Amino acid sequence: MTVTISRLYDSYARATEAVSNLETAGVPHGDISIVSNNSDSWYSARTAGQATIDRDHNGVDDRAQGAGTGVGIGASAGGVVGLLTGLGLLAIPGVGPVVAAGWLASLAVGAAVGGTAGGIIGALTQAGTSKEDAYMYAEGVRRGGTLVSARVADGDRDRYEAMLDRSSVNIRDRGAMWRKAGWQNFDPNAAPYTAEQIRNERERYHSSVDMR
Repeated sequence: MTVTISRLYDSYARATEAVSNLETAGVPHGDISIVSNNSDSWYSARTAGQATIDRDHNGVDDRAQGAGTGVGIGASAGGVVGLLTGLGLLAIPGVGPVVAAGWLASLAVGAAVGGTAGGIIGALTQAGTSKEDAYMYAEGVRRGGTLVSARVADGDRDRYEAMLDRSSVNIRDRGAMWRKAGWQNFDPNAAPYTAEQIRNERERYHSSVDMR
C-alpha cells in the first residue's frame, strides 16, 4: 500500500535537501512534489531559465547549498535540478502565488478548478492527509514555507519520515504558536501574505535559519 508523507520547511534550501535525500534513497522522481510560496517573487519567468537559483544572494546555487551532508553535488544536480526544471507558477486560493512541481501540484490545480477549498487542501486530503494537517500545511505555505510531499510504500514510511524530519517544521508546534497568536483555521478566502509579512514570519520563528 502507498501512503503520502509531507513536511513543511521554512528554508527552500532545506526543502530541496529533503527532495535530494528522498531521491538518493530510492523514491522515484515522479512520486515527489514541492510547493513553495512565491509572494516575494523570488521565482519568475525570467529566473526560470537561469542556470542557478540563488534566492539568498550568497553566490551559491540554492540547490547545491541544500544538498545534505554526504550527498555530493552530482546527486543534487541529478535529482533536485531534475525536479526544479519542472517548476511552474500557480495561484492557490488563500495561499497566493506559489512555485510548484510534481504530482501534488497537478492535484492542487485540479482541486482548485473543481472548487475544493484552497486547492492544496483538496490535493492533500485526496492523497490521504488528514484535514487538520492539510489546513496547517496550507497555512504554512501561505506564511512563506515550502511543502515537500512524497508517495512511499507503507512499509518504508518510518524510514522516509525520519529523512524528512531532519530539518522540517514541527507542524503541530507551529500550529499551536499560530493559534496562540489568534489564528483559528486556514481560510481559502484570506488575502495572501505580502513579502514583508513573510519576512516577519521568518524572523519571528527562525531568525537564525538560512533564508529560502
